[in-house]
Amino acid sequence: MQAYVYKSQRKQDSFVYLAVRDDFSVIPDAVKASLAPFQFVLEVALTPDRRLAQVDAAQVRQNLTKRGFHLQLPPPPLAPVRFPRRND
Repeated sequence: MQAYVYKSQRKQDSFVYLAVRDDFSVIPDAVKASLAPFQFVLEVALTPDRRLAQVDAAQVRQNLTKRGFHLQLPPPPLAPVRFPRRND
């Protein structure tokens, strides 16, 4: 299965995978409104043995088959680690 990857020019580290190149009609309007415009970055073959850096390739393939797109957002920020203060 081929996937076409686009990065959001509005939100850093956000990507959209499409089953059909340049077919943005499958993306919900709310998603397009918050992430568009998109810039093409990669065409990739999603084979069963393919590994992706940030997401599970099997989940991407499933979403492309079911919806025609997969949305990859950056992970939420980690909460700051708090260390107990020493009373001097």
